[in-house]
Amino acid sequence: MYMDKTTRVGVIGSGAWGTALAIHAARSGHDTVLWAREPQVVADINAHRENRVYLPGFEIPGNLRVTNDMEACVRHAHLLLSVTPTPYVGQTMKGCIDWLTDDHIIVSCSKGIENENLETVNEILERVLPRRLHSQLAYLSGPSFATEVALEHPTAVTVASFMPRVGHEVQELLSSRRFRCYTTRDVVGVEMGGALKNVMAICTGAATGLGFGNNARAGLITRGLGEISRMAVRKGANPLTLQGLAGMGDLVLTATSDMSRNFTVGKRLGAGETLDEIMGSTVTVAEGVLTSRSAWRLAQKLGVADQVPIIEAAYRVLWEGMDMGEALEGLMSRPLKDEWIPL
Repeated sequence: MYMDKTTRVGVIGSGAWGTALAIHAARSGHDTVLWAREPQVVADINAHRENRVYLPGFEIPGNLRVTNDMEACVRHAHLLLSVTPTPYVGQTMKGCIDWLTDDHIIVSCSKGIENENLETVNEILERVLPRRLHSQLAYLSGPSFATEVALEHPTAVTVASFMPRVGHEVQELLSSRRFRCYTTRDVVGVEMGGALKNVMAICTGAATGLGFGNNARAGLITRGLGEISRMAVRKGANPLTLQGLAGMGDLVLTATSDMSRNFTVGKRLGAGETLDEIMGSTVTVAEGVLTSRSAWRLAQKLGVADQVPIIEAAYRVLWEGMDMGEALEGLMSRPLKDEWIPL
């Protein structure tokens, strides 16, 4: 049963995911404002009532306003969704501090590990935002393509917060008959699952581009989940979280579909395109490319570098130019071992 409860929603970021969440919030009856960095995107959406750049084909509801005035968006909101690429989260949210009050609930909808400090998004937000706001933070993750949310296809996600009251309020405000939110207190597990699955999706895409079939994909997904779990648990996560929506669910979605930006990048790499060619041909961001570098560095920092061979292979292919055939040979010729090792 869903509560007939509405509020004021602000969405920071007008990419496909931010736009889809803004459309969902508006359809749910919330008075919603979407902030876009580019004035031309705002003008185009307001003129055509459609985000033709990042999410074409979906009408913008009448109760969804679009602006490039960030102050207006933040001051409007009670529920503020942060939907910017991970490298820009800190800078963007730092710019909001003067307008944030104790009444705001801030929901991060970004996934990744920052390259310089090796911070997950929750660690970035806790570093840049005043301590008084830390109890107002939540994190949304799970298997959810923007297009399918905009199409109102049934979707299940996870909302993580260290504060159960915050997680439950976000759950109530964002859940609908086609968008179901579950809650958890395991912020670390949700953040690590959401970040690292993008790296694995590049790997399964690459295997597909190389012409391999379902056996290779299933092996990469399963062993990849083991690597994600190993790193997450080392950071303090509950291993059961990685069996749920933010772990296995998001990994299966992202690592098996051409709708996934990360899977598509890997597939094109496997087919012979260069990374520069691929990145130069799209306006969307494949978080897994940058995350592969931070993930490998974080694995070293956590002392599990010898237990994450898929992450290492992804890093070496993407950042050191290793041949994919050589990377595959390295994975398949490793010393034989038992399947299970302690997390």
